[in-house]
Amino acid sequence: MAFSSFLPTVFVFLIFLLCWVSRTVTEAREIPAMYVFGDSLVDVGNNNYLKYSFAKANFPHNGIDFPTKKPTGRFGNGKNAADLIAEKMGLPTIPPYLSMSSKSKKRRTQFLNGVNFASGASKILNDIDPQYPFSIPLEKQVDYYLAVHKDLVQALGASRAHIHLSKSLILIITGSNDIYNYFDSLSNSTQQQYVNSLVLIFKEQVKRLYDYGGRKFSIIGVGVIGCTPSERNEQAHGKCNEDVNRLSLKYNQALVSMLKNLSSELRGINYSYFDGYSVMQNFIQKPTAHGFAEVKAACCGLGNLNADAPCLPIATYCSNRSNHLFWDRTHPTEAAHRKLVDYILYGPLQYTFPVNVKKLVAI
Repeated sequence: MAFSSFLPTVFVFLIFLLCWVSRTVTEAREIPAMYVFGDSLVDVGNNNYLKYSFAKANFPHNGIDFPTKKPTGRFGNGKNAADLIAEKMGLPTIPPYLSMSSKSKKRRTQFLNGVNFASGASKILNDIDPQYPFSIPLEKQVDYYLAVHKDLVQALGASRAHIHLSKSLILIITGSNDIYNYFDSLSNSTQQQYVNSLVLIFKEQVKRLYDYGGRKFSIIGVGVIGCTPSERNEQAHGKCNEDVNRLSLKYNQALVSMLKNLSSELRGINYSYFDGYSVMQNFIQKPTAHGFAEVKAACCGLGNLNADAPCLPIATYCSNRSNHLFWDRTHPTEAAHRKLVDYILYGPLQYTFPVNVKKLVAI
């Protein structure tokens, strides 16, 4: 008799506990989803699915500090900025778009948490042979987003899908490969003409995302990419490539100007721009103040500055990855990604404007 009267009490308690847990999880999630666009800095494995891609990281020693201790296609020793921002926003790991089979019945529900479209070696310029794609240019990434939008509308209905996307975060980290491309391709354009063409394409793609529900954008400027181990290795005495750095600054300035104008053109759009160049420059100029002991050489690689070869299985790698700025010839360590993400999310107006991402998602 006492046992049977005890059961309803237990049942009520379990219901209360489940409701409390559900509410806690919901409150911890600051946005419904995150949609990621860009290059190898935020690629989480899309290039694994590109047959003709030379830009892959699905081999050791990449992923050595990832929770699985295995390579995933991320260009680093562990998590990247996309992973860490999702984590801070209370979201699960955002999967690569190409891993989500179009035949899968689960695909539409997977899209609800977000999708990562980023691709190593991707550029703003679309100069990829569609027959032999080795990366996914920004325009194609947005094409994939439009396909996701269609699935979301079918799953949620047009009104709920619009609300879902308007509250979600759209993260864009791209432009570095375009800067390198200017010098590698011996472009006939002036630097300003080249930068203007990049920013115009960027603007067109942001407007497409806006037309299909995007309202909150986190835009990351190009960093001090003339100071990567790869660039230093090609300069006398291991100095930075200042030509690359100057073009990066010119691009960032044009990007900021475009974003300011765009906010007056598109009703309801909000953005957070992160000046990754200045923050990365601080890391390089005052490394110990930011927890770094090595900001010139890569952790993983071969030869001078560990930059004569990529982080291949035959390469050597450092044991103190937490105090290295660079994992390989061009990519940051997880420790560097974590520091950069802190600025993106919480940074002062000096580096993250007109608001940081924490304030952006609260709008």
